[in-house]
Amino acid sequence: MADLTDLTLLEAAQALRRGEISSRELTEACLTRMQALEPQVHAFLATTPELALQQAQAADRRLKAWRQDRSQPLPLTWGIPIAVKDVLCLQGVPTTCGSRILEGFRPPYTATSVQRVIDAGAVILGKTNTDEFAMGSSTENSAYGPTHNPWDLERVPGGSSGGSAAAVAARMCFAALGTDTGGSVRQPASFCGVTGLKTSYGRVSRYGLIAYGSSLDTVGALARSAADLVPLFEAMAGHDPLDSTSMPDPVPQVSLEDADLKGLRIGVPREYFIEGIASEVEEAVRRAVQVFADLGAQVQEISLSHTDLALPVYYLIAPAEASANLARYDGVRFGPREPAQDLWEGYFATRGARFGPEVKRRIMLGSYALSAGYYDAYYGQAQKVRTLIKGDFEAAFQEVDLIACPVAPTTAFRIGEHGDDPLSMYLEDVFTLPANLAGVPGIAFPVGFDSRGLPIGMQLNAPHLGEPALLQAAHSYQQATDWHKEHPPL
Repeated sequence: MADLTDLTLLEAAQALRRGEISSRELTEACLTRMQALEPQVHAFLATTPELALQQAQAADRRLKAWRQDRSQPLPLTWGIPIAVKDVLCLQGVPTTCGSRILEGFRPPYTATSVQRVIDAGAVILGKTNTDEFAMGSSTENSAYGPTHNPWDLERVPGGSSGGSAAAVAARMCFAALGTDTGGSVRQPASFCGVTGLKTSYGRVSRYGLIAYGSSLDTVGALARSAADLVPLFEAMAGHDPLDSTSMPDPVPQVSLEDADLKGLRIGVPREYFIEGIASEVEEAVRRAVQVFADLGAQVQEISLSHTDLALPVYYLIAPAEASANLARYDGVRFGPREPAQDLWEGYFATRGARFGPEVKRRIMLGSYALSAGYYDAYYGQAQKVRTLIKGDFEAAFQEVDLIACPVAPTTAFRIGEHGDDPLSMYLEDVFTLPANLAGVPGIAFPVGFDSRGLPIGMQLNAPHLGEPALLQAAHSYQQATDWHKEHPPL
């Protein structure tokens, strides 16, 4: 058989069930590829080869028993090697959030989302690189160095789930878990030419996800296609009593066999095609929308009138929540402590030395927005406008079933290109932030390449808890096109 890492998740799952390959062989193939490519890509912050091989051997025993007695269903993720973003806790494995302030921290428990995919038989290869505390759009803010885009090693993979996206694109794993607070699954999926699912707020438990913005954070996944994402979504989703924001709604089975776009109403918001969007990005997205129309979807223009306010609203609410969530990192309860003469000096020394510049910037922004005299003027007003943005989506979904739009204004930019201009970096999220403010799900997938050979992605959004419709629509598009089959020549 050819290189096992060239298989898709579903192809590997079927080969495992037929007994043509073993989970150990799949895992060793991924570990070998990681060893070869990691010095170039730097997608991982910690690798867990011993754990992975133990899990693979256990998966092989279960697969052997299942082939003899198939009376019990076996998840398609059984025996499949995946990676986990380093903001999700994995018991006993270093979890740093890309920050020096959590250097050496080994959580005593595992995040619910991670535990559920482990329970579904997945093999964990390691923890992927991320912008520090998921604050960034490029994975350059990691305290342990940037991840490189497998399509062009001088460019960013997007962020903050850039390590997960790069690992999938470079064929180091078959899928990876990520988190999306303002586009952090969808934008790296677009930059790296893979498919990324942002789940509805409350659809997947946040227990064990180290918080950035508590009303915005969602757990998602990245893989090579929408079809590969389905078993991961079904494994992770569902109510969790450990997360008070977890939705009690049952998780539907996602059927791709009868996915049909005929009669599906797709809205294209005029506010997303703005000045500054690269012409090649706009052309590729409009071509993709036409493919949906050719497959039977009804396409119409819609308006999300408060879109232009999403960026300032997000950068008031998210830093405010971050300033509260990150107050716990004081050098006493987690991670290392800088030497100091007294308690207060210890706080200042530890936080000053071990938080990176972007984290400090957002803590200060958030603390200011929440301070006496400014709370109502900034944070309070932002929450009111957030309600209007959510209302825009609710009104739009009365007219259409899905919303189609670009993921980012550009393709992957060069490492360091926005280093001295935080605002230009924030603008990279302009098309992804609204979905997080509204709490609705989104999926990003490749729809072409620019003249430099860099992937271009588009996204679909659905009403709250509408992930099945997203996965079905993206799958239908990928059945009619081959963009998702391309991979970087590493």
